[in-house]
Amino acid sequence: MNESQLQALGLAVIETESRAVSALAARIDARFVQACKHMLSCEGRVVVLGMGKSGHIGGKIAATLASTGTPAFFVHPGEASHGDLGMIIETDVVLALSNSGETAELLTILPLIKRLGVPLISMTGNPKSTLAKAASVNLDVSVEKEACPLGLAPTASTTAALVMGDALAVALLESRGFTAEDFARAHPGGSLGRRLLLLVDDVMHTGDTIPQVGIDAPLTQALHEMTRKGLGMTAVLDAHGKVAGVFTDGDLRRAVDREINLHKTAVGELMTRNCKTMPPGLLAAEALAMMETAKINGILVVDKDGKLVGTVGMHDLLRAGVV
Repeated sequence: MNESQLQALGLAVIETESRAVSALAARIDARFVQACKHMLSCEGRVVVLGMGKSGHIGGKIAATLASTGTPAFFVHPGEASHGDLGMIIETDVVLALSNSGETAELLTILPLIKRLGVPLISMTGNPKSTLAKAASVNLDVSVEKEACPLGLAPTASTTAALVMGDALAVALLESRGFTAEDFARAHPGGSLGRRLLLLVDDVMHTGDTIPQVGIDAPLTQALHEMTRKGLGMTAVLDAHGKVAGVFTDGDLRRAVDREINLHKTAVGELMTRNCKTMPPGLLAAEALAMMETAKINGILVVDKDGKLVGTVGMHDLLRAGVV
């Protein structure tokens, strides 16, 4: 098989699955709304069931629901009939996936689900199937054909089910007023979680690690402090211990250009006054935004009395995964 034939096969799959997804638009109807209402009024969890490839899709749908504000988990139907059915309680909603709607493992536990009296949402490719008829509401995810040339491997049908699951999750997300901060709390280990939850207090240098000198200190002392602390800057404090300015590598280069006597000139004469500062308690992402806007590589953290409490550098934000 040559390159063009392989490309043609790949394109055919994408076209087939695209048509399957496009066909779902007409099925976002009253039944879809009813399914959403069942989930929104659920006081327990959405329990997702599915065998085989439908089970893999069900697991992903459950994960998406759980991470977007709708508590959910996946239960394997085969294990359900051997004890795991106890995971489903009267306050739950069940979402069952089966392309045929006749999956034996699902039909075996169907009477027990009905006895619990929980809403049953089915997602099938056959609206006339046993599962679809038994459901409180059935979502039609039927496809014209599978992308598999043999018409056997679940391809377009699993894609359609996954997209319908995403449609449910996003509709519920919006209905619940779920925010980026809510998402971050469910993903504390991800980059978004770090950006939205990490405070500047968590990454700033404090105590003896803060580079700082007095306003009358000679430049040589400021350079020693910058070298020892390794942040490319030092805070400059007045006689009351409040921040008077900052002395940076850029200020040093400008001082050298002016042929300043490094031993006799006070750092206060060359520091940057009215430097950028921020209060503690803000997000580390806000420190990043301030530095990017001001085109600086570090920022001083100052309390409401003007006292220095920390410093944050771009490398600190890089190490924390904020950048």
